[in-house]
Parts: sequence; structure tokens; C-alpha cells
Amino acid sequence: MASLRAALREADAVLICTPEYAGGLPGSFKNLLDWTVGGGELYGKPVAWINASSVAAPTGGRDAHDSLRKVLTYAGAKIVEEACARIPVARADVADGQVADPDLRGRIAVAVKRLREGV
Repeated sequence: MASLRAALREADAVLICTPEYAGGLPGSFKNLLDWTVGGGELYGKPVAWINASSVAAPTGGRDAHDSLRKVLTYAGAKIVEEACARIPVARADVADGQVADPDLRGRIAVAVKRLREGV
């Protein structure tokens, strides 16, 4: 946990990509974020998220985003709304661990650029 706290403290910004699980954030990831609330590592830090779940996700990731927004707000993060994106990536769009589709890669790049502009 100490190394994660140090990495968050040193980061200029944080980009999160997490799936929606059972209508919210995966429990272990929510727990990890909860540990940052009291430490101040995310306080004032520009943060955004990309939900890359497949198109089959029932709410399109909305519930995970709502959960994420809530905990990041408690942590004092600066949410960069323009960089938050829903980019459905199907398994067929990934090859050798990389997003192969150039359109999807371009959409991800736009989100990262907007996060950098929010720093």
C-alpha cells in the first residue's frame, strides 16, 4: 500500500479504467480507493476514468461511474469531466494485450489528452 500511495502522490494525474461489477465498482478496487481517502494522495489531483467494458454491460458502466465519482469526491480528487469516457471495447478489438481498432485507440487518446489538459 505504501508504494501505491507514493505513486499516487507523485503522479501529475490519474486515469482509472475499471469494469462495472454487480452494479458498481469491484469490491477490492473500491476498498483500495477507500484507503486513499484519509491519506490525501488524491486530494486536488486531476482524475478521469475510461470504462472499456463490452457493449453488453447492462448500464453502460453508469453505476460504476457513479460509485467512482462518489469515492473520488470524498478523496478530494479533481474530476476532469471532459476526459471521462465510455469506450466499449469488445474482446475481438484486443490483440496481444493491445486495443487493435484504430478508432477505439483514437478515442482513448482523446480522453488522455483531455486529462493532460486538465492538469
